[in-house]
Amino acid sequence: MRIRQSGNRTSGILLCACLLAWTVISPGCASSRIAHDHARLSGPAPVWPRPPAKARISYVGSVYDPADYGVRLSGWRRCLNFITGSDDGLEPFTQPSAVALDEAGNLCVADRGARAVSVFERETKKARRWTSAGQFRFNSPVAVAKMGKVIFVADSELGKVLAFDLQGKIIFATGTEMMRPVGLAILEDSLLVADAKQHCICVYSLHGTLLRKIGKRGTGKGEFNFPTHVAVDRNSRIYVTDSMNMRVQVLSRSGEYLGTIGSAGDSSGHFSRPKGIAVDRSGHVYVVDALLDNIQVFDAKGALLLGWGSPGTGMGEFWLPSGIAIGSDDQIFVADSSNRRIQIFKYAGGE
Repeated sequence: MRIRQSGNRTSGILLCACLLAWTVISPGCASSRIAHDHARLSGPAPVWPRPPAKARISYVGSVYDPADYGVRLSGWRRCLNFITGSDDGLEPFTQPSAVALDEAGNLCVADRGARAVSVFERETKKARRWTSAGQFRFNSPVAVAKMGKVIFVADSELGKVLAFDLQGKIIFATGTEMMRPVGLAILEDSLLVADAKQHCICVYSLHGTLLRKIGKRGTGKGEFNFPTHVAVDRNSRIYVTDSMNMRVQVLSRSGEYLGTIGSAGDSSGHFSRPKGIAVDRSGHVYVVDALLDNIQVFDAKGALLLGWGSPGTGMGEFWLPSGIAIGSDDQIFVADSSNRRIQIFKYAGGE
């Protein structure tokens, strides 16, 4: 028995050594679906609006797992995964529901289906993944935000927002003052949380102290009906996806009503089930509609500029999209939830 164990161990070590050498000399072993997407194109990547109009949005690629975003495991990790048949470190998305970018441009993803939260570091191409924080195991992570070394996660089933560091150590967990947190945004020194069940926006300090609540249930100005997402712009204006009122409300930093974007309907400039929202550096407002499977872009005054997307699984097509984030380089990340991927687009500039 000992001889057999020793032989198995020796064989394993030799296999590991061979695989390690192979992974070193074969850096392309983890192929990219982004590259595959472009390889399938017979011409240039899709753009919107369609020619002959001047392109404003172009398709970049799709990310189904960390390898597609350029994440590479160490040789030893790849060797171990090969032996065990595991995909540790390269787990594919199951139901990505939210995306966010921190101040360094690192991509954060809340995967509701996998009950996990991931951060993909832009410069190092390394990935971190958590299925729990402190004593809390994620049940339904539906929103994520990050500032510095602190990650904020809204878990709608736990009814809490959890803040934790890169080692997974809890910094704070909200109490019973919230019922169903579903959207997050950081505004200067505050954390904004959309509480769908209480029909309001909860404002916390970055240390977890509840400062105030904005809004109540209703259809009037500054009132909400199941708000789902929240975003901020460079001028500290707050944008709330007032989902069941089929509109986006714009508020001042202090929560005063400033205006409304969109209304109920299934044509351009209208919403059926608005979800994710983001604002680019030019002040354009991007709104994801989960039922229409599209994204519409408005100017700061609420006028429709353009839209793209339709139901499907192809490039620029969506299946229940939910979250959106826009980087300082004008790259647009969309959580294409039921297609189990993050689609990436690029804003080309112009009005």
